Amino acid sequence: MLEHIELFFRSIFIDNMVFAVFLGMCSYLAVSKKVATAVGLGAAVIFVLAVTVPLNWLLDRYLLQEGALSWLGPEYADYNLSFLSFILFIATIATMVQLVEIVVEKFSPSLYNSLGIFLPLIAVNCAILGGSLFMQSRQIETFGLAFNYGLSSGIGWFLAILAIAAIREKIRYSNVPAPLRGLGITFIITGLMGIGFQSFGGMLTGGDDAAEEAQETVHIEAPKEVKIETPTKEVTENNSEMDEKEISYNDVK
Repeated sequence: MLEHIELFFRSIFIDNMVFAVFLGMCSYLAVSKKVATAVGLGAAVIFVLAVTVPLNWLLDRYLLQEGALSWLGPEYADYNLSFLSFILFIATIATMVQLVEIVVEKFSPSLYNSLGIFLPLIAVNCAILGGSLFMQSRQIETFGLAFNYGLSSGIGWFLAILAIAAIREKIRYSNVPAPLRGLGITFIITGLMGIGFQSFGGMLTGGDDAAEEAQETVHIEAPKEVKIETPTKEVTENNSEMDEKEISYNDVK
């Protein structure tokens, strides 16, 4: 359970698709002028990521990896179809995006018209494909974790575009300097938001690092043992000879 919670918050705040790896920036900048449009596109991205990432996990685990076809028989155990990853992942994404486009056009024609070309372009949105590729490269172990990662990554992208859309609606009535109006101030706000999202990294990693640093600081080396060497045989023999000479000199005297 703790693994799911950590993955959920890490994917939303720390490994955010927009602020951490800069994926999906074209849609993020183009469709973030109104909150209503941003909410519609963000919900579509959440759905597509939540469905395609676990589906692509199944394809990767039981079809694409080396030895994944062993369930068909021992003669297929040596097959490696990983070179088909991009083709199959994009095919899965395009299918889900087509389904979303049909549903949105049927039940919300106004949202479909406001999204325009950016709704079908979800199929080639780098954030969508990046979710499946990151799932593959990070070797997520279970189907549940894959679904968690897809859902939380979509929520992170949704929060990013929703926040920038709300800010851009407000700054229309602000006195922004002329050279920064439009994309200029948007990039500055995006950078500040990225810094704010990255600050959540201390929630998951700061405690352990601080404890290790404290242990290193408090650590005191034990005093080294001081060894006293016994006089060597030559030194003792020289001392005994000197004593005998003194005794013989006193006797003669």
